[in-house]
Amino acid sequence: MSQRAYDQAKVDGLDEEILDFRHKAVPASLHGMSIGALAARRLGLAELQTPLLTLDESAMDFNARLLAAWCDDHGVLLAPHGKTTMSPELWARQIELGAWGMTLANAAQLRVARAFGFTRLMLANSLTDPQAIRWAAGQAEDGARIVSWVDSAETVALLERELAGHGTLDVIVERGGAGGRTGARSHEEALSIARTVHASAALRLVGVGGYEGALAHTADDAGLGAVRGYLGEVARLHGELLAEGLYDADEVLVTAGGSAYFDDVVEVLAPVRDAGGTGRPRVEIVLRSGAYIIHDDGFYRGISPFSRQDPDGEQSFRPAMHAWVRVVSQPEPGLAILEGGKRDLPFDEGLPVPQLISDGLGEPATELRKAEITAVNDQHAFLRFAEGTEIRPGQVIRLGLSHPCTALDKWTLIPVLDTVADPERAAVVGAVRTFF
Repeated sequence: MSQRAYDQAKVDGLDEEILDFRHKAVPASLHGMSIGALAARRLGLAELQTPLLTLDESAMDFNARLLAAWCDDHGVLLAPHGKTTMSPELWARQIELGAWGMTLANAAQLRVARAFGFTRLMLANSLTDPQAIRWAAGQAEDGARIVSWVDSAETVALLERELAGHGTLDVIVERGGAGGRTGARSHEEALSIARTVHASAALRLVGVGGYEGALAHTADDAGLGAVRGYLGEVARLHGELLAEGLYDADEVLVTAGGSAYFDDVVEVLAPVRDAGGTGRPRVEIVLRSGAYIIHDDGFYRGISPFSRQDPDGEQSFRPAMHAWVRVVSQPEPGLAILEGGKRDLPFDEGLPVPQLISDGLGEPATELRKAEITAVNDQHAFLRFAEGTEIRPGQVIRLGLSHPCTALDKWTLIPVLDTVADPERAAVVGAVRTFF
């Protein structure tokens, strides 16, 4: 499967990239070295420079295998949302573990996937740019399948106009929810859109879906109630399309599920699965979780189905990303200024949390207590700490982060650490290239 799903040689070729000024985690002393050579040398953290974002190899591997096994156990497919990492190397890892394909958010991200030979792609969005529409339709000639979304009659008309003479596209009708993001806001509207797609010569209706994460941000009764009610509407829409015979494919995709509520998605949508048969398409549930492979110490730590009850449990996802920043100033009592800011660290789902402090990268660290980051500027963070805590310029602080989707996008190259062989002195065993 993997050899047909992506171009192994192009993914492996990432190791040949030469490190230089474009990679802000890499000091000048390592410029001219390839990524592959960097990994082979198993450098220590001390040979890198701050500010720095790192990934933990064992945590990523554990997370990827955990969800892959869970999906297999529950009989659902996984099309991880690649926008989280924009890393063809990590996408390939997910495909190797059985992912149906990759999900992406826009045409630029689709082009990255196609550049590395990924052939089964879902665009969790509507195509409305004329050039992107024609390009996506043309990818079928190279053996790729792109499934995009529609949520209005106007979008259907736009696609038909731009596709005239340029091929066809597979589409999913997106059911939205009040106050959510995209998607038809009513059952009747979504049903009408599906009928229009079915009647189109340029489009094939291959499924229904949407995104429940836009309707809730908590795992309390109110949040879960909103999510489950919405998912019930997705299932209802699918049932009517099936009954009317509006699907144009032998395999129908019913898709939802980010990294926060995938258990609810499967529980609510599982009854619509169908192995198919005479006159009936096969119906598959497709999850699109993306953040799980990286996880975090913030938002997802609290809301993930695997960690709501016990974030540190043996079967909970493990945070695979951390930032390392130096103290650049200690200008007044109880305040330290750190070198990492909005250009380096995520802040939209909670500010970074100080965890450890040491005298240098790779040096023995101790827990940093009674300290918090209260604000971030473009390139700096404000660390407030209690009286009696000693912090001085040059020290290194490890930060726990929240929201991988807005962490990895700030780095073109992210060192990957082996924290198992020697937890005290983690070695660099690889580097992830991102293409945001």
